[in-house]
Amino acid sequence: MPKQEKTTPAATEVYRTAESVSPRHPDKLCDQISDAILDAHLREDPFARVAVDVAGGHGTIFITGEVTSQATTVDISAIVRRIVGEQANGKPYEIIERLTTQSPEIAHGVNTGGAGDQGIMVGYATAETPESLPLEYVLARNLNKFLYKQWPHDGKTQITILNGEITAIVASFQHAKQADLTEAVRRWLAQEPLAAVNTTQLVIHANPAGDWHIGGFDADAGLTGRKLAVDNYGPRVPLGGGAFSGKDGTKVDRSGAYIARKIAVDYLQKHRAQEVYVYLAYAIGHPTPVEATVIIDGVQKNIKGYNLTPEGIIKKLNLRAPGFERRATWGHF
Repeated sequence: MPKQEKTTPAATEVYRTAESVSPRHPDKLCDQISDAILDAHLREDPFARVAVDVAGGHGTIFITGEVTSQATTVDISAIVRRIVGEQANGKPYEIIERLTTQSPEIAHGVNTGGAGDQGIMVGYATAETPESLPLEYVLARNLNKFLYKQWPHDGKTQITILNGEITAIVASFQHAKQADLTEAVRRWLAQEPLAAVNTTQLVIHANPAGDWHIGGFDADAGLTGRKLAVDNYGPRVPLGGGAFSGKDGTKVDRSGAYIARKIAVDYLQKHRAQEVYVYLAYAIGHPTPVEATVIIDGVQKNIKGYNLTPEGIIKKLNLRAPGFERRATWGHF
């Protein structure tokens, strides 16, 4: 038989991409309004049940959902004006409220200590960054924060890495000129400790559709919970599906996701692991999860040593205290 020639396997190319949006992005404005309303109720009634969604755009902000609360001084219009201000034309926004109390059939399951809904929550931690978050996600967020200090307006960033090195950057910011934005991105690259650059492939797209001056609700509609990947870990990590903003701790979409993140970080540190996934799943009206598993560097185990009932999570993470609005700006972890 003819002699077989040895071949060297091609080097594996691993691309990762993540994005970040500024606090003035229309979806993030809606998230902040939802969580500011939650905070306002928790300040007066730590046991308030709140699930508020906001849709905004083009002169109108619509607020809907369910609130069961003893609070009496919550001024939703004042909250909206503080966060959003006025339209670009100087006119106030039309604010439409459609809030009601929590369904008694849902409340029955929650009153007995059960989860407020079914759902799957995913927690994640990685050793590749000090924040225990994916590198591409941290880079996109750090760049966004850097640019937002110069242009505190509507904006988005996106970073692509190849084997840990940056190959593409997209930055779009309202009121920023392309040349100034490009120069600011380069300044960030020079001072960002996590930024390793692939100098032969790097491409910077600064305002790639051209400079723009109309942003926020004047340019586009926003909706609570529409930036789930930004709120979590970026597209590399699976999503359970539920949004966080506007929900009190009895909603496991939020509390379950928060404790899943804590467990992931705990196991990462305890086992000196490289990567940890946590999966929780709940049934509405039942206090304990139907799944509570952790995957440590590819090895799955059952989670032990945590009270994973909604009440246990709320107490552990102090979720009856206000402070959720700030979490709705730059991601929750």
